Amino acid sequence: MSEDDEAEGAPPHPRETLRLFGHQEAEQALIDAYRGGRMPHAWLIGGPPGIGKATLAYRMARFVLAHPDCSAPAVQSAGSLTLPPDHRAARLIAAQGHPDLLVLERRPGESGALRTVIAVEDVRRLVPFLGSTAGEAGWRVVVVDSADELNAAGANALLKLLEEPPRHCLFLIVSHAPGRLLATIRSRCRRLLLRPLAPADIAQAVGAALGRDPAEAAVQKAAAAADGSVAQAIALIGGPLLAVRERVIELLALLPATDARAMHALGESLERADRLVLATFVDVVRDWLSARLAGGMREGGRLLRLAQAWDDVNRTAREVEMFNLERKPLVFKVFGWLAAAARG
Repeated sequence: MSEDDEAEGAPPHPRETLRLFGHQEAEQALIDAYRGGRMPHAWLIGGPPGIGKATLAYRMARFVLAHPDCSAPAVQSAGSLTLPPDHRAARLIAAQGHPDLLVLERRPGESGALRTVIAVEDVRRLVPFLGSTAGEAGWRVVVVDSADELNAAGANALLKLLEEPPRHCLFLIVSHAPGRLLATIRSRCRRLLLRPLAPADIAQAVGAALGRDPAEAAVQKAAAAADGSVAQAIALIGGPLLAVRERVIELLALLPATDARAMHALGESLERADRLVLATFVDVVRDWLSARLAGGMREGGRLLRLAQAWDDVNRTAREVEMFNLERKPLVFKVFGWLAAAARG
């Protein structure tokens, strides 16, 4: 999860998260490369948002900084990257005080608001960091969270550092969409693709993050609806997002028939809600359209109607958000388009 604001009751930041749920194969790949002495200088850890990429990156950073000698017995016998919470490396990283770790992430600008990008001046901080002698562990580790937020100048500055890295330097680069990064950045990293988590792993992760029972009905329901993302499950649980999602799914199940009263109620709930609730409505509709565009609803002109509905939904949703328009008309328009697309 990004660290815009650490609100009270929010799950811990990945630098503080010592447990990882799922992704055993990815973790094993990191361990095997390190203890085999074949550690690449850069890993590109990719996958959808909210599935644990940054958590895995920080786990690897802690492990390397805690065990700088890859031939040490503790490394050779390690079954995971887990460190005890009282380990010095774990405590320093959680407190953002480890001298051999530098994190590139969005930072507040002059106004105090969080910037929308990682700027080139942030990337340039790496030059003196990488040029200095490692203070404690013999390694210097850089976590980039996430590379998708680098502006163009920042991406080019990072590329130059990846082209000629110093010895005992490790880049752990998180990306939600690796295919959109510079091809030259991708070519200088070993790629590690993480897959969406299973609902059971999500429930365990949500329980650990929020201090709730993974078997709790609300946790299980959020995990099942989260599309493999812990962050999405946390957003769904205990708030209006899950209720809106369920209402939309119920209306989609009726298509090509529509229920004006239910659409009216859904529109009213969207009018009073924040932009994240509106985004949830649009996301569920997009999922419905994507499934049919990729599936077998291709006879006659139906494929054309589905594609047109996709364009109409995305364009109109952007306009509603951009110009702060009423949301109830959007609901009726969307289901009108979907009903037309669903008809034989």
